[in-house]
Order: sequence, then C-alpha cells, then structure tokens
Amino acid sequence: MTDDARLTTAGSCQLESWTRVYKNSQEQWALPACNPTGNFEITAGGGRSKKTGEPGINDYVLQGKTLFRELNTNGYGWGLAVGQVNHPSVILGPNSLGNTYAYIPLSISTLNDKVIYHTNVGWMRDKSTNEHRMTYGFGAEIQTSERMMLIAETFGDHKAKPYWQTGARYSLIPNLLQIDTTIGQQYNGSSNTRWISFGLRYIPESIF
Repeated sequence: MTDDARLTTAGSCQLESWTRVYKNSQEQWALPACNPTGNFEITAGGGRSKKTGEPGINDYVLQGKTLFRELNTNGYGWGLAVGQVNHPSVILGPNSLGNTYAYIPLSISTLNDKVIYHTNVGWMRDKSTNEHRMTYGFGAEIQTSERMMLIAETFGDHKAKPYWQTGARYSLIPNLLQIDTTIGQQYNGSSNTRWISFGLRYIPESIF
C-alpha cells in the first residue's frame, strides 16, 4: 500500500497482482503499469471484492506517476502520483486510495540498498461522503538474502485508525518474477479487519 519512489523500467511494463482474504470477504487485484517514455508511469487496473453471501463489487484504478529525483544507492528519490478509483469497495478494509487522490512518494536507501524506507504523504476525496482526507504510509524493505526480502508498513488516513502489514517477498526468477505473502490488520480493529494476502509481481526488463 505504501508506494516507492521508483518507476517501471523505461520501455517496459510490469504486473502486480494479489489476493487478500478476510474473515468474511475476499479481494483480487491486478494492476499493470507501463513506462513508455522514461519518466511517466501509467497504471490501469482494478480489483473485485466480495463479501460472503453478497454480490461482488468491482474497483477500477487509473494512475499517473513521475519522479522529480531518481532513487540511487544510499541516496533518496521522490515524485508525485495522481489517480482515480471508480466504484470503490464498501468492504471494510484498507482500500485507502479513495476516489480521487494524490500523494508524494519518498524513498531513502541505506546500507547499500539492503534497507530502503518509503514514506507517502497525500490527499484523497471520498466521493460518497464528499470528505477530504490526509493520507499517509510508512514502510521498509529489508533485503535478507539475494532472493528474500522482508516488508513492513503502516498506512491510513487522519480520520480512521491506521492499518499495519508485514510479510516477505521472494524472487523466483531474479529481476523478473516475485511472490509475496503478508498479514495485516487495523490497529485495535475487530477480527473482520484482519487479512492474509498472496501476491505475484512480474517485472521484465524490457517489452517495447
């Protein structure tokens, strides 16, 4: 949920997909992103949410992202992302992108990229309530081996209790195919806010 100050490789596309399972509901997401020009990434995808015994609800995401400073080893990078979510899910959970949103991703590399910290600060407008909310996210990637990475984050908005998430990501094929799994919950939230997720990332070096 906490974005990094990195883009899909210039002239290529990537796919991030995951399934998130709650006590009484489930979500599936697929977010393909392409960077045709070098410093502008376009993401267009969506997800489907379904509570037990109820019809499913579809979400559609369109986002643009650019960098003002590229992230380098032992340095930092930052940028801007702006997007829109249509038909937002009513399922209780951390779909904190909202309807219309913008945020600044900041990433800091330490220990020769072994630990990278990410911070997001942004805004969203909730269409159903016409509320404006401040959003935030703080996360870290910890490289424990050539193929294994630990991930942890907390995120939310200023009008609700935040969420936390932690897990691991493993490179099945380095620089091409990754899988991950996480667990998370809303702080002091009910068991209905607890989830486990399973994800797949396909990140080829070049497509165009």
